[in-house]
Amino acid sequence: MKAKRVEDSKTEQTYLLMHRHINGYGRLFGGQLMQWIDELAGIVATRHSEARITTASVDNLNFKSGAYLNDTIVLIGRITYVGKTSMEVRVDTYIEELNGMRRVINRAYVVMVAIDEKGNAIPVPELIIKTEGQKAEWEAGKKRYELRKQRRIEGY
Repeated sequence: MKAKRVEDSKTEQTYLLMHRHINGYGRLFGGQLMQWIDELAGIVATRHSEARITTASVDNLNFKSGAYLNDTIVLIGRITYVGKTSMEVRVDTYIEELNGMRRVINRAYVVMVAIDEKGNAIPVPELIIKTEGQKAEWEAGKKRYELRKQRRIEGY
């Protein structure tokens, strides 16, 4: 199995917020954003693993600010850490202004597991780390992995 670079699976998706995406308070419905995050993380993980995947957990979902009707929403996902069968995907969500500037409104870490046709976990490629930013994400991902493992032991 050939190791892959972060760039090999990085994915970007853009949406225009319409009435069907808005909640009763006039903002982007959080459940809609969660669906988009899960879908994008799945695409990133599939590209990295070249396998079927399943969502294992949403480790963190941090809403920083709201989005409103007619806003352009951009989601960018990339692999930050891999284990034997799992992949941590960071998904950042932005509002893109008319001038192209982007403002972060959400960050999520999603853990995906590669599976075979029977639903059994299978190994994933190693991740090639090149930049200081990628190294920092890897180290933070390793810490999050250990925290998730500890929470499982404690019954979470």
